[in-house]
Amino acid sequence: MLSEELNGKRLELLKEAAPNVTRIGVLSNLANPTQPLEWKEIQAAAQGLGLKLQSLGVRSAKDFDSVFKAALEKRTQALINLPEALLVEQLNRIVEFAAKNKLPAIYSSPEFVQAGGLMSYSPIITDLWRRAATYVDKILKGAKPGDLPVERPTKFHFLINLKTAKQIGLTIPPNVLARADRVVK
Repeated sequence: MLSEELNGKRLELLKEAAPNVTRIGVLSNLANPTQPLEWKEIQAAAQGLGLKLQSLGVRSAKDFDSVFKAALEKRTQALINLPEALLVEQLNRIVEFAAKNKLPAIYSSPEFVQAGGLMSYSPIITDLWRRAATYVDKILKGAKPGDLPVERPTKFHFLINLKTAKQIGLTIPPNVLARADRVVK
């Protein structure tokens, strides 16, 4: 899913949408073994953009209240989430926290925007499924799975929720709006 590279792109889009933001809270699942690699990659991207990241790691659903409290204590100015199932399961809590505290946020899946989140940037999952079907077809016709190339996503979508932007007092710059694939009004 290219999440390491996409997290850098998400930071870039967040910085363009909210240029005064410098401290970004990174929601992650500390129990997921892939998250440290993603943390390393997102830190490198943040340094290039002049951003300071604040770790907001959870291990289970019961950790969110304390992580949200820590975000406020650290004076977090915006949020980004690393792609992770636990975070998607808790998307309503995350979106509500961001809205209540007027925090611009960019998410790893469109479900967050559908729930009222500000922005998301992600691969188009249906395209990935379609491409997976071609792999199944090749395997059923006798191809060895180990001989098939690893493919990366090629189609992405960028969603912006203007209702949420208005609610948190953020004016999305026209150049960012122009790049959106879909704008919720």
